[in-house]
Amino acid sequence: MTSYRKTFWIIAFGALVLTACSHEPASVDGPGDQLTSAHEEAEDEEAEGGVISLSDIAAEAAGIKVGTAEIGRMGDRLNLPAEVRFDADRIAKISPQIGGIVRKLYATEGDTVTRGQRLALIASRELADLKSDFISAKAATDLAQTTLDREERLWADKITSEADLLAARAGVSAAKANLEAIKGKLQTLALNPAQISSENSGANYVVTSPLAGTIVQRSVALGEAVNSNDGSAEPLFTIVDDAVVWVDIAVFKQDLSRLNEGAKVNLTSDNGETITQSQIAFISPMVDQSSRTATARVIVDNADGRLRPGSFIRAKIELGEGETLVRVPINAVQTVNATPSIFIPTEDGFVPTPVITGLEQDGFVSIRRGLQSGESYVAEGAFTLKSQIEKDSFGADDD
Repeated sequence: MTSYRKTFWIIAFGALVLTACSHEPASVDGPGDQLTSAHEEAEDEEAEGGVISLSDIAAEAAGIKVGTAEIGRMGDRLNLPAEVRFDADRIAKISPQIGGIVRKLYATEGDTVTRGQRLALIASRELADLKSDFISAKAATDLAQTTLDREERLWADKITSEADLLAARAGVSAAKANLEAIKGKLQTLALNPAQISSENSGANYVVTSPLAGTIVQRSVALGEAVNSNDGSAEPLFTIVDDAVVWVDIAVFKQDLSRLNEGAKVNLTSDNGETITQSQIAFISPMVDQSSRTATARVIVDNADGRLRPGSFIRAKIELGEGETLVRVPINAVQTVNATPSIFIPTEDGFVPTPVITGLEQDGFVSIRRGLQSGESYVAEGAFTLKSQIEKDSFGADDD
């Protein structure tokens, strides 16, 4: 009997020890346990059958905001990228018209010049030779004319032969042809009649500006030799007039049919500030094969210099009344399983719903099918929900 009691108490004591080791006191709840419980609630996420369940705390932490689908007008304008360019008719690239040595420079980069203003002086042996040839040809023409006049008088007096008279006439024609040829060469140098007819050596050639504008490049230095026979030579000066500029708008192929010359254009900066207003002057019939865009050009008065060639701006083109459509922020639409989708809140969580999208404008995209006006949807944080679906799918594949 005593042995039986001893065995009973040993078994009971062992059971009591095991029970104490496997259970924590329910009445003790320290700060660490409270934080753990809150963390578990914030991370209470699961995806079963395409439904993502999030607690209110987790949804708020993820930046998820639910909005109501609204109707808005879309397609009444296009918002497209554009580049400011110099007007090609207001650019002058001044190449050397004659070879020589640069003896003087009257202007440099950044200078504003007027039409006809001096830019450089070139001492040119080539020009001196042309002027010398011109003077000689003029003297030869005068001599040939004098000979012809004498032969005509002699012919009238029956003193000279007809052959001598014809020879004198031929001499005048040849001399005049040679004079005109040399004169033509001098005229290509933009020399005026007084400069051409001048009997001085004329070895100095003055380079002048063909238009009013700003020198944006000067590629010649004092004392440098220039050669007019080198067709690949860099221009001595590049002058531009930016009082009028071109704004070339990149128009996507699918939008070309919606544009017409004369359409109103509102040019804005990247932050939406209006720069100026104009209208389309030209639409290119060609589509660039790499960018798949065509060019719509706007010609803008830029007397105040506000538009800088080479900069990029935005062009909002007015198209008319447009359409009234259900629209949502572009980021509300996410690609789930290769299908454009939006997330709809339900009692169980958030469900991805396929949609058919349409026009994009000013950060919104129209929903052609899949969402009705007045329905609730996830307006912000849709990407987070998409990421959760992908994470759960990846985890399932690992299992």
